Amino acid sequence: MNSGYNRLMSVQSTQHAFDAQAFLKNLTHLPGVYRMINDAGEILYVGKARNLKKRVSSYFRKAGLPSKTQALMKQVDHVEVTVTHTEAEALLLENNLIKEHLPRYNILLRDDKSYPYVYLSSEDEFPRLAFHRGARKLPGRYFGPYPNAGAVRESLNLLQKVFPVRQCEDSFFKNRSRPCLQYQIKRCSAPCVGLVDHEAYMRDVRHAIQFLEGKSNDVADELIQQMEQAADKQDYEQAAVVRDQIRSLKKMQERQYVEGERGNLDVVACYSEAGTACIQVFFIRQGRNLGNKAFFPKIPAQTDCAEILESFIPQYYLDKDIPDEILVNHEPEQTALLETALSQASGHACNIRANVRAERKRWVQMATQNAHNTLQARLASRQGVLKRLEALQDELGLEQLPARMECFDISHTAGEATVASCVVFDSNGPLKSDYRRFNIKDITPGDDYAAMTQALTRRYTRLKKGEGKLPDLLVIDGGKGQIHQAEDVLNELQIEGVTIIGIAKGPGRKPGLETLFLSSKAEAIILPETSAALHVLQQIRDEAHRFAITGHRQKRARSRKTSVLESIPGMGPKRRQTLIKQFGGLQEIARAGVEDLARVDGISRQLAQKIYDAFHTEKS
Repeated sequence: MNSGYNRLMSVQSTQHAFDAQAFLKNLTHLPGVYRMINDAGEILYVGKARNLKKRVSSYFRKAGLPSKTQALMKQVDHVEVTVTHTEAEALLLENNLIKEHLPRYNILLRDDKSYPYVYLSSEDEFPRLAFHRGARKLPGRYFGPYPNAGAVRESLNLLQKVFPVRQCEDSFFKNRSRPCLQYQIKRCSAPCVGLVDHEAYMRDVRHAIQFLEGKSNDVADELIQQMEQAADKQDYEQAAVVRDQIRSLKKMQERQYVEGERGNLDVVACYSEAGTACIQVFFIRQGRNLGNKAFFPKIPAQTDCAEILESFIPQYYLDKDIPDEILVNHEPEQTALLETALSQASGHACNIRANVRAERKRWVQMATQNAHNTLQARLASRQGVLKRLEALQDELGLEQLPARMECFDISHTAGEATVASCVVFDSNGPLKSDYRRFNIKDITPGDDYAAMTQALTRRYTRLKKGEGKLPDLLVIDGGKGQIHQAEDVLNELQIEGVTIIGIAKGPGRKPGLETLFLSSKAEAIILPETSAALHVLQQIRDEAHRFAITGHRQKRARSRKTSVLESIPGMGPKRRQTLIKQFGGLQEIARAGVEDLARVDGISRQLAQKIYDAFHTEKS
């Protein structure tokens, strides 16, 4: 039998009892993939082998099998094999079969989302920077991949502070007659209305590209030269602008750059405990640390970290951009095979290294510590918030667990003393230090849409300026109308990657009958009353409602105590305080006549008349 021959060998238990000896006797020594199948036709395990006969025979020996393998073999009804040309080809086929059939005895990685990139529309007259996920078919350049949408948003936000390159959609850009909010907060140079010449704009684009390519030192050198030239010409205002750019660039370098690294590598560390494993992947591209992501693969019992990594690496990397190097904290048994498969898939050499020194060793240790801490937190909260967040992730089809959620609500009484609340939840529950209230001004009383728009604009304008973190999930107490308001605000601020969900109250405002509206879906979502995902949304919605009502009541009380008296000419703080003390409150002052008011020290009859008129005018 030659190495180019592929065939399927199996014995069906529906026709004959499985004769292991006869099956093994005729089994080839060539490389390939084998599948362990039960009597219901379910694939229990998929494996690869350099020598099929030798590998599969090891499962049928009479003694020495690990307990997890013994449990597998008790359920095996028959075995199917596919012969491949090479062991590397067997690895690729094994990976595809595992993803297709999800065998219960394989290590399974749940990672079905494509990874986001920073996209530069380099062929436009005025190129834009943007968040991108999916097929990279648009003309331009792509930088990444990043571990999640939050990491892309952070990079885009940092880039805007130093290089004011537009991040708006073309439809938005081409229909401007005046600069947008991004220009006002110094995050864009407004090429849409000609406030920057093409040469200067393209210089910022070139600097942004250099930064994303890991050449920030070149950018810094050029900016320093520009600053000195401006100073020599006594253009001190321009010199100060460039100086601030240099400072911001240095801060970006401190946050993202990895000492001694200039290539593309990932750091992959595994930690397992109590039948659960966590894998942390740190992404380093062109010397920049793009962030990290945690994975929790489904593992059979008694699986060690080296074995987990050996299964994780092909499942994770074979359909993604493969870095030049992967650092691991446990060396897989078949490292050479994995390197060959990854190199063939990527078209460039990919090395897997476990024994590293100096700064790289510290990176591996840090990734291991992160894996350990993340797994400990998961185990500690498995029955609490985390379980509900996992349900929410599944129901909404989110890329990852929502690490940060923000919910907004509006409270007022017939349009009086309107207050908007913003509450924040993370994986541990309410994050009260990040709660905020907004006193809504200059809107038509009772216009909840305008109130929501103002609150969202104020909140996320601050976040765009670097005052806090953007959420993964934005929850709005309301339906489609409120969602559209939120979408308009985020579009105006050019914030991408935030999922918006609205919670519309059910009939009679009864809990459990809410309808959910997701910004990315046209159809409404109705979850059962017992849904853990619905419970977490109800909790954050109710907390936002409580926080808004509390703020509204406080504002209304203050307003009713002071606003009427403050509006009267001649009523200073001391007279207001004396009057309230004498009568015991605002209601008693309102009931008093002119003569009663005039008896208070410091209140003349003329002033008493003004006080009386003010309250009676308020009541009319």
